[in-house]
Amino acid sequence: MIRFVRSRLLSFRHAFAGWWYVISTQKNAWVHSVVTLSVIALAAWLHLPLRDWAMLVVVIGLVWFAEFLNTALEAVVDLASPQKHPLAKVGKDVGAAAVLLSALVSIIIGLIVLGPPLLARMNW
Repeated sequence: MIRFVRSRLLSFRHAFAGWWYVISTQKNAWVHSVVTLSVIALAAWLHLPLRDWAMLVVVIGLVWFAEFLNTALEAVVDLASPQKHPLAKVGKDVGAAAVLLSALVSIIIGLIVLGPPLLARMNW
């Protein structure tokens, strides 16, 4: 049992190391961080219901998930193909497109969820 707990703790350590790598090396991760904190602050200020919070948490997670996978894909592509290669470019471009798509979806859902209560709060 102790070995199991230690191995799980080590897994968490690796996961947090990956998270730190993304935060410390990816410029877009800082943009995601600022937007994430801003959305959370705005949602708290608007006193959103739990259903709306759930939607926001899902799309925030979607964007971060895409960013993490894109960063991992870029690292693996760089390892496998240190020289420029057309297929390496395709892999990186598709990974970046996944982040872009998730960000666009999150913006649309954010506007749907946050827009009406924000306009109501501003008496528009």
